[in-house]
Amino acid sequence: MIKFNSVPNRFIINLFFLLAAVLVLSAGLFAAGDSLVYVINIEGVIDMGLAPFIERAIHEAEIDSAAAIIFDINTPGGRVDAAIEIRDAIFDTKIPTVAFVNREAASAGALISISCKTIVMAPGSSIGAATPVDLQGTKGSEKIVSYMRGIMRSIAERNGRRPDIAEAMVDEDVEIPGIIEEGKLLTLTAEEAHKLKFIDFIAEGMPGVLEVIDLPEARIVNPKASWSENFVRFLTHPIVSSLLMTVGMLGLVYEVMTQGWGVGGTIGLIALALFFGSHYLVNLANMVEIIIFLIGAVLLVIEIFFTPGFGMLGLLGIIAIIASMIMSLLGHLPTVTLPDLTEAISTVAIALALTIVLSIPIIKFAPKTAIWNRLILKSEQKNIEGFRASPPEQDVLLGKTGVTVSTLRPSGIASFDDQRLNVVTEGDFIGPCEPVKIIEVEGNRIVVTKTG
Repeated sequence: MIKFNSVPNRFIINLFFLLAAVLVLSAGLFAAGDSLVYVINIEGVIDMGLAPFIERAIHEAEIDSAAAIIFDINTPGGRVDAAIEIRDAIFDTKIPTVAFVNREAASAGALISISCKTIVMAPGSSIGAATPVDLQGTKGSEKIVSYMRGIMRSIAERNGRRPDIAEAMVDEDVEIPGIIEEGKLLTLTAEEAHKLKFIDFIAEGMPGVLEVIDLPEARIVNPKASWSENFVRFLTHPIVSSLLMTVGMLGLVYEVMTQGWGVGGTIGLIALALFFGSHYLVNLANMVEIIIFLIGAVLLVIEIFFTPGFGMLGLLGIIAIIASMIMSLLGHLPTVTLPDLTEAISTVAIALALTIVLSIPIIKFAPKTAIWNRLILKSEQKNIEGFRASPPEQDVLLGKTGVTVSTLRPSGIASFDDQRLNVVTEGDFIGPCEPVKIIEVEGNRIVVTKTG
């Protein structure tokens, strides 16, 4: 039987109650003062690589039972399809969402802002100008403007904001007496938006935002993009995408010019895999585009390895590859606008132009280099078939005429007086059974040109 009045036992009991009190107080303080708030930065141009990062950050906030998610916004806009993906992620979470417009929320940034339950703007910031345009500033067609206007209206209605103000940010034909006249696009300052009750608060900096949403002591978590997310965003940048397409097509040009498969084709395939893979990961490309590209690649392979010359299969293969690239740049909006299509075609056209320009020195000078000859996979030459280990003297060969046996791309085989010789053109492609003339001999290098 325990005697509570003994000194050791009283000490143990008092220590127990003291520890229990400390634990209770600590739990209370933790619950009151250690709420988590996720702050997700949306800065710069909104691209398709941003959406997967935001979806992951929202998922992490849900796992950590965050008290709120604040989107720190400063953007001139960007891709509408990316903004719509971000809107869907915001709608799907049950955590309270807050848009903090610290400087600018234009175009797609305005769409993201009004998707949040609460909007806070910093003094001097602005929101609006959400009409869809291409990179040249050309306004979208009435079809896409109407689509965007409907999206902004439905988001505003969902979150209890004035739908006419949201529509006036998209379409200059919307007139609101006393606010905006017809023919002008609506952009609101923080003070104007607050006066019209389109936003909830005006606050200075993140401490001010936490204060107005009643989480002044919350602990802030700033999720960062992983290296893989940054790498994918880098690969989907328009300039990098154009370079990847250029390198990929240069590799295909190299393989069309040479026999067998070499380094150029391998590098080209890697570049194209990076292009399509990155666009697939950010939902710009799907399996349709990839299948079309693979069909084009197969047609090119058949043309290069199994058919003489360059004909319909090769042309269809190139068209399929170009079409798959254009489709991968368009995304999957319900409506594809003429400016969107023009922009995608222009990007691919730039890549094609770069490919043509860079192909000229390859076609002209590469056949004259030792590196080229080492990379080209030549056919086996057998004495029984009329081949010679080395060509006759220059004086004998110069000026001779003969007939091509294989396609010269630009190298291949031609027959001169029943002797088969490995020849090369100055860069032109010459089909089989075509008359040719030897115009230059340098050691084992025999240069021919088409005659007739």
